[in-house]
Amino acid sequence: MGPLIPARTHALLAAAVQTPGGPSGAALGVVDQTGRRETLVLGLAQREPHPQPLPEDSWWDLASLTKPLLTAREVLRALEEGLLDLDDPLGRWLPDLAWMQDTPLRARTLRQLLTHTAGLGPWSKLYTWGDAATIRARFLQEPWPVTEPGAVVYSDLGYVLLGRVLERLRGRPLREFPLDPGLSFTPDPARSVATEHCLWRERLLRGETHDENAAALGGVAGHAGLFGTLDGVLAQAELLLRGGWLGRAAQALALQPQAPERTLAFVQACPGWSGGSLCSPQAAGHTGFTGTGLWVDPGHGRAWVLLTNRVHPSRHSGFDIQGVRRAVGNTLLAGVA
Repeated sequence: MGPLIPARTHALLAAAVQTPGGPSGAALGVVDQTGRRETLVLGLAQREPHPQPLPEDSWWDLASLTKPLLTAREVLRALEEGLLDLDDPLGRWLPDLAWMQDTPLRARTLRQLLTHTAGLGPWSKLYTWGDAATIRARFLQEPWPVTEPGAVVYSDLGYVLLGRVLERLRGRPLREFPLDPGLSFTPDPARSVATEHCLWRERLLRGETHDENAAALGGVAGHAGLFGTLDGVLAQAELLLRGGWLGRAAQALALQPQAPERTLAFVQACPGWSGGSLCSPQAAGHTGFTGTGLWVDPGHGRAWVLLTNRVHPSRHSGFDIQGVRRAVGNTLLAGVA
């Protein structure tokens, strides 16, 4: 039985962490259908202002992996408990949404928000609006432009709304939701991997939410704010591959196509996607802006996690993280029957 992480994969990640403008560190974990695991950690937790080592149990800012690993999973858990339905209109859970305004947004469904087909735009500079309480209040009253539903438009805004739905449903803020081992909203900065020297906050971020909008909302929102260790995120990948991430019906639903190139929680394998061209049609995955990603391929009996800090010390380096992700996926699957 050959290694789960081939020498070629090791070599390309070693080159990535040594490339000017590339990440200072990378952590890769792979698991197969039997539960066999291999991990690889290379590079540094930070290069600037002083080099720091990268222990295997370091915390990584997962960025948009928050969407599937927290928000979508919690919506599906509530579905299993009979607390909501995917085709509930948003107005059922947020009756104050766009109060005194005529908007189609209240009629858009949780399913449409999960699959990025609700007609919302991708992003807005919420972090410039004021303090967290002001942003939370204004967000629900902002006259968001909404197009006809159906087309996939990747939307942080939709997942911020889903986060608010979950908070209303459970009666507590997202940062108080229970998490699996190896996931956290409040990692120890001393054990965290550095991300960017933020021009807004004017400091190097380490153990602090990189995403400006999630940070301004208190550090956690429906679209970003989750941190994880390599073992913690790989455990999520293993549960997705081998079962146990949710109940059988909800887990199947999480990985099945629901919209063009989208499942309820992930991106479906498609031409040009982040998992590489050797994935089976059953593969699905998700990435995070900071340089993170998780992929599961039931057809090939593999799941893997690649965590990098490609935004350190700046997001503007031009480093091709998508090319590295595809190369990792292709080299990991090259020898799989």
